[in-house]
Amino acid sequence: MRIHTLDLHFIGIPGLIASFLVESGGEYALIETGPGSTLETLRAAIRNSGVNEAAIKKVFVTHIHLDHAGAAGWFAQQGATVYCHPNATRHLIDPSKLIESARMVYGDQMDTLWGEMLPAPAERVVALQDGEKVPLGEVEIIAWDTPGHARHHHAFLIGDVCFTGDVAGMRLEHSRYLSVTAAPPQFDPVAYGRSLQRLLAANFKTLYLTHFGRVDDVEWHLSHYRDRVSEVYERVAADFKAGVSTEENRSRYAAAEHTIAMAAGVDEALWRKGEDANVTSMCADGVRLYCEKGR
Repeated sequence: MRIHTLDLHFIGIPGLIASFLVESGGEYALIETGPGSTLETLRAAIRNSGVNEAAIKKVFVTHIHLDHAGAAGWFAQQGATVYCHPNATRHLIDPSKLIESARMVYGDQMDTLWGEMLPAPAERVVALQDGEKVPLGEVEIIAWDTPGHARHHHAFLIGDVCFTGDVAGMRLEHSRYLSVTAAPPQFDPVAYGRSLQRLLAANFKTLYLTHFGRVDDVEWHLSHYRDRVSEVYERVAADFKAGVSTEENRSRYAAAEHTIAMAAGVDEALWRKGEDANVTSMCADGVRLYCEKGR
């Protein structure tokens, strides 16, 4: 098996969003497609890896947020089968509600950031249950239901390798700062903790993060990230209980994360880059929404 990490150069910046081209026994699969705005970059990266795009017959998306699955419909329209969580299928087949919701958040920046999300033909979308396997050449790709960041989230396993989507957070350029992926509306610290414990117990050798790339210190990463999820939740929950406003919550969240990142050796340039991939104000809103629901 060979794994190619394809940098999508989201908004022209390297190291923010990855797709993974997996090759085994003469078959090819793509794990994550990135957004529609980087589709041409992805297609070029596939060709530069020596692979004909038409050879990719299987596409796996961890969840249907635009930075992970925005280009999935294009591949489905070319004849590839797209595999996803059962709760994600309807949004791949008809992405109109997803697009409408995103446009309310991003406004005039929507098209520039995310591009077009094409509908996938229904017959080309396959829902995978927890533990279900899909053969690829000499290996099997296994879906694991891993909620916490989103209820429609899968991690994908191949042997001792795990493609984590957003359930293992963001870690740019192999820094020691782990940014919690907590965009609304489905952040759930309890489910997150269970998913991370499941990944920890599996003793993976390698993780592949969509944001961004290969991680080899797996035990440290997962255990530290589990602590980080608890930390941001407890911090926001305390502020919410104290009556802190939404704007103040965003400000406090960003300040706290900046301090943690600097202590972990992140410089200002990398911090700004991280903000482009996982905006702290949006994460603050995601954690606060969980608190507001009184979970």
